[in-house]
Amino acid sequence: MGGELSDQNGLDATAEPSSYRAVDAETYFRPSCLPVLNTAIESSFFNPYIDRPWKNIHLPQSLTLAPEKTILHYFSILREAENLTDEKAGGCGTVGQARIPFPLAYAFFSPACRKKHSYKAFLASFEGIGQTHLIKLNQLEGLRYFVEIETIQGSNQNVTFFAYYHGIVQLEKHNGRFLIGRITWYGEDFLCVAYHLWQHNAETSLDIKFGSWCKLIKKRWPVRQNGYVKTIDFDGTDGGHYRFVYFQLTNGTDVLVKQLRKNSSGQWELIHLDADGCL
Repeated sequence: MGGELSDQNGLDATAEPSSYRAVDAETYFRPSCLPVLNTAIESSFFNPYIDRPWKNIHLPQSLTLAPEKTILHYFSILREAENLTDEKAGGCGTVGQARIPFPLAYAFFSPACRKKHSYKAFLASFEGIGQTHLIKLNQLEGLRYFVEIETIQGSNQNVTFFAYYHGIVQLEKHNGRFLIGRITWYGEDFLCVAYHLWQHNAETSLDIKFGSWCKLIKKRWPVRQNGYVKTIDFDGTDGGHYRFVYFQLTNGTDVLVKQLRKNSSGQWELIHLDADGCL
């Protein structure tokens, strides 16, 4: 996506940011082809919970004994949950496990979270969604995790459509189990990046914001990409050594998820730099 602005000798950030190569906009109009991660629950799992309200549900402890297992099991339960309506319809009969999974999924939230958000509000947040696929899961730090989901949603036009969201899952340890304390979601637009690229591309965004605006980049090293993870190291004009980590979304956007600076002991430490403050 886009062209890299550096060579093996790094980028001279004292110069004006280079223009990226012309890109094929069709790249950004395609849905993800990543494998589905939330496949840990078999359909027979739901049989004992049919018509059982969430207050009467006690999750098997094995589902929440480790942070990533909690997230995988939560989304595996939601995979075939549907809350289609007459206005947001889809399918031609029963879809997946219908609404059976929702009380189970709600039981993954911590008591404090359930106190803030009722089950009614939780169910309403899935209105129009007929299926949910977890396609990205990555630990940020501690009990904070990055996720991206692909949903199939209904409509009033006799079609269903794909919609993508990314978010942050914050877990809490509660009586030896890892429960969900909060999930923050952000929707993804498939028309924005194709026509307004630089803000959404890791290389150009870094060069312009922290190079031209903040005058912080002395030399940027080549981008290293492993799947959807982009890592960019640069030497700072202040003598520091920096590492910025981006996750590439399905719509082509590179999201900055970590800013690191090497300390005097040679260890990477989390930092937070706001480029807008340089304007």
